[in-house]
Amino acid sequence: MNIKPIHEIEKEIIEDFALFDSWEDKYEYIIDMGKKLPVLDDAYKLDENKIKGCQSTVWLVASYEDGSVFFKADSDAVIVKGLISMLIKVLSGHSPAEIIEARLDFITDIGMMTHLAQTRSNGLLSMIKQMKNYAIAFQTVSTQKTDHK
Repeated sequence: MNIKPIHEIEKEIIEDFALFDSWEDKYEYIIDMGKKLPVLDDAYKLDENKIKGCQSTVWLVASYEDGSVFFKADSDAVIVKGLISMLIKVLSGHSPAEIIEARLDFITDIGMMTHLAQTRSNGLLSMIKQMKNYAIAFQTVSTQKTDHK
């Protein structure tokens, strides 16, 4: 799978957001991104997959295949579903190291943190933290397997 580097995907999102004049339009774009998120099977909608620290319910699952981490998610709130969709677009398909090292500057560059309510900002940070925690766990497991060969 030939996936673009994280910084290139971030740049594309920044360019997309620059097309909109108002935050109302930007929110609509985020909501539309959430609508395009593939449906998460109900089998994954378990308490253990819920992200702690989010006001809304957000389920996040990760898998590790051929050195890359892949994320799936869903939320009961349309704006949050859009936010997690954006994070998946940027991080999914990359190595654990790339995900861990990702600065995700696009969030600040598009003004997201200043236009979200405090509870949504905290939730966004919780989503990022959980995605990075999955990457750390997968990196640890793959390192242990390599060390035992």
